[in-house]
Amino acid sequence: MKKVECIIRPDVLEDVKAELNKLKIHGMTVSQVFGCGHQKGKKEIYRGAEIEISLLPKVKIEIVTEDGSVENIVDAVTKVARTGNVGDGKIFIYDIQDAIRIRTGERGEKAI
Repeated sequence: MKKVECIIRPDVLEDVKAELNKLKIHGMTVSQVFGCGHQKGKKEIYRGAEIEISLLPKVKIEIVTEDGSVENIVDAVTKVARTGNVGDGKIFIYDIQDAIRIRTGERGEKAI
C-alpha cells in the first residue's frame, strides 16, 4: 500500500477531484494548508505599502491506495494541476505498513 500526498493550488481542486473520480478514487482526505517553495511567497501592495506574503494557500490531498494505482493517480493529478508556472505543487509517495478499518477491524488493502 502507498500514500500519495499532493500539494496543489486551491483553484484546481475540483478538477483534480473530478479526474480522480474517473479512476474510481473516492477515498481521500483534503486539507487547506499554507506553504512556500522556490517562489518564497509573493509581494502585494496594500494601501500603498508593499507587503510580503511568505506562506501561500495550498490544498493537500492524501490518498491511501494499493501499489498498482499510484502511477494512475500521479498521472491524473499532474495532468490537471500542471500549469507550468512556479507554485503548481508537489506529489509525495510514502510506503504504508498497515491500515485498519476501525468499524470492522479489517486490515491491509481490505481496510482502504
